[in-house]
Amino acid sequence: MTQVKPMRADARRNYQRLLTAAAEAFAEHGEGASLDDIAKRAGVGSGTLYRHFPTRQALLEAAYVDRVEALAVRAAELAARLPPGEALVEWLNEVCVGTIQVRGMKALLGSAVTDAGSAAATVCGTTVQGAAARLVEAAQREGTLRADVEPVEVLRLAHGVATAAELANGGAVGIRRYVSLLTEGLRPAR
Repeated sequence: MTQVKPMRADARRNYQRLLTAAAEAFAEHGEGASLDDIAKRAGVGSGTLYRHFPTRQALLEAAYVDRVEALAVRAAELAARLPPGEALVEWLNEVCVGTIQVRGMKALLGSAVTDAGSAAATVCGTTVQGAAARLVEAAQREGTLRADVEPVEVLRLAHGVATAAELANGGAVGIRRYVSLLTEGLRPAR
């Protein structure tokens, strides 16, 4: 078994400064923020950035992993408090709102649903897909969601809802309407 050496104190500081700078830059400029600017903001060289985060995707994921984990926790909270179908709808609303409000999240979650089940799946992708799977399966058992719907399909559709709401300059009200239209279409035929 290979042991992972703990980071030196200066490397930990650089890592944290890079995450802080990345979150600020992504908030200002979206997922396309300049990596050189992020390194400069953190007070490190580009080489240091790439040593910690070999790709833009790795940096984006590290900057938002806490937010994605919070979405998974929120799914569990809703599942404990609401009937399964309602929990799924409410969670999808919150995912869509968060996707629009936090610049860079749409790209991160888009990647998560594009790479579903692949070897390239990320921690964030695995986390959000697991949360969706639990909610989808519960709604299917309850009979409020078609049995042939896959969790990743629901996430892909939610990504589309967020994009549609963005195009229509919609906020939470617009998203609620689009999620309602989506989930009505995913209900079993009666």
